[in-house]
Amino acid sequence: MTKEELIRNIFAKKSFLCVGLDTDIKKIPEHLLKEEDPIFAFNKAIIDATAPYCVAYKPNLAFYEAFGVKGIMAFEKTIRYIQQNYPDQFIIADAKRGDIGNTSAMYARTFFDEYNLDAVTVAPYMGEDSVRPFLTEGREDKTHWVILLALTSNKGSHDFQLLRTRDTEGQGPDTEVMPLYERVLRKSQEWADDSRMMYVIGATQGKAFEAIRKIVPKNFLLVPGIGAQGGSLEEVCRYGMNKDCGLIVNNSRAIIYADNTANFAAAAREKSKEMQQQMACELAKLA
Repeated sequence: MTKEELIRNIFAKKSFLCVGLDTDIKKIPEHLLKEEDPIFAFNKAIIDATAPYCVAYKPNLAFYEAFGVKGIMAFEKTIRYIQQNYPDQFIIADAKRGDIGNTSAMYARTFFDEYNLDAVTVAPYMGEDSVRPFLTEGREDKTHWVILLALTSNKGSHDFQLLRTRDTEGQGPDTEVMPLYERVLRKSQEWADDSRMMYVIGATQGKAFEAIRKIVPKNFLLVPGIGAQGGSLEEVCRYGMNKDCGLIVNNSRAIIYADNTANFAAAAREKSKEMQQQMACELAKLA
């Protein structure tokens, strides 16, 4: 999906909601355990319920890999179901890959060639040569996105991402000092433009969005942390939204686990509809 197509879909649906498919078999309604594939049965019901109100889905690979071959089969069935029934949805593999170049190339082929997904989350710690394969591999007839981890929503993000660093490429004592996440944003701008590169910025980072937008004014930001982790949608929009919206806000647990009875899909529908209505109000402010 191109950037222009994503923007059109956001304004057509008046939503920038991403539903995270972090499907834990220990948390799904008990009656689904009788199904041949409980994970897919749960995902299918959630997708059918929420598709009118979101623009993206983000299955987290860990929740599928944990169940071996059966989990991977459920992942494959899930993405094929979305692609065949809701082709306007932007599908993100939340895989947080990032390794030496030839290994990254194999990961890229997995998600972009084998699964034909739109985007994959990538960890930048190993640098440019570990990220570039995700920008060069994949089908030539489709735009593929790298979503680079920058400033995340978890408490431990402060351990490294906020460390003050000096630019080793600069000269002399006046070389600019900045947080590590900011250096990731600046350096990665050399690797791809805003039509191929997004960034993960946690909703809990609040006003940091204002400074981030000065560095990456046009890039889309994937924003986890709304709801269960305490992030504020209003605050994210106030500081992070640009003229194209520029946000994909993820919500996982508050939607997919809104209810654990036979009414779970209806509850997910209502929760996603509620978020979509809030997002529509925020988008209206851009008019």
